Amino acid sequence: MELRALRYFVTVADELHFGRAAERLHIAQPAVSRQIARLERELGARLFDRSPRRVRLTGTGRRVLDAARAALAAADEVRAAAAVPAGTMRIGTAAGFTGRLERGIDALRASPASFDVALVDLPLAARLNALRQGDLDVALARGVPSVPGLRTLPAWTEPLFAVVSRHHRAAELPAVALADLAGGVLRVPDSSVHDVVTTALREAGVRPRLGRPAGAVQDTVVEVGSDPPQLGGAAADQVAEIGSTRVRAIPLRPALTITGSVVVPGDLPNRCATAHGAAFRDAVSVSCR
Repeated sequence: MELRALRYFVTVADELHFGRAAERLHIAQPAVSRQIARLERELGARLFDRSPRRVRLTGTGRRVLDAARAALAAADEVRAAAAVPAGTMRIGTAAGFTGRLERGIDALRASPASFDVALVDLPLAARLNALRQGDLDVALARGVPSVPGLRTLPAWTEPLFAVVSRHHRAAELPAVALADLAGGVLRVPDSSVHDVVTTALREAGVRPRLGRPAGAVQDTVVEVGSDPPQLGGAAADQVAEIGSTRVRAIPLRPALTITGSVVVPGDLPNRCATAHGAAFRDAVSVSCR
């Protein structure tokens, strides 16, 4: 799937008119129509209802539009990261890493080296790809991703929590047993957290219904808070940033944890790689000089 096709799709969605979209894109209208048709074939769904009088987004088109905007924004973030001045450490991150970033950056800056920091918020796959392409210098990730050309340093462990509406039957419990999640609709925004939770549930013989794919953490929190049968899952650092009175974050029983990792280029000198991992693990003074 090409970014160009997503850009054409977003422009048509903005204009709801293929001719005006072509004018904005400075290309011929048939080229826009071909790209949209190709994108629809790739996705296996119609994105627009077309008639001689008007163009409208389908239900699928409305859902894809948000994801397409996010993908284009992520691509712009990567371009911006590649354009930062020399002497800047470009760190790939996502929601739920704020406290760890603050401590880790302070630890890195305690070394004799002087540098600026540019934080680049990207989905995990885009984060790792940008690091592999040289557009980032280091990335934080939940889980222990294995990517050719990159080195993954397990650096910390976080407990996982169940996130439920304050009106959910489990909202006032001190802890939630895995069995208590049966019958709910599971929505977990972080793919690594999702894998840990679903594996533990499967091993415990608990099979909640899987909801539609979750978006950003904050969006999922709003949706869970508005629909008591839904359940979310989040790591401790993500929970610390939720800040919503509509949901409760409750420890799981038995406890589940997820490993957090610092990912660096495979050719980074061992001393620097070790220093990066230590900074985000313990927030101690480190140096790779």
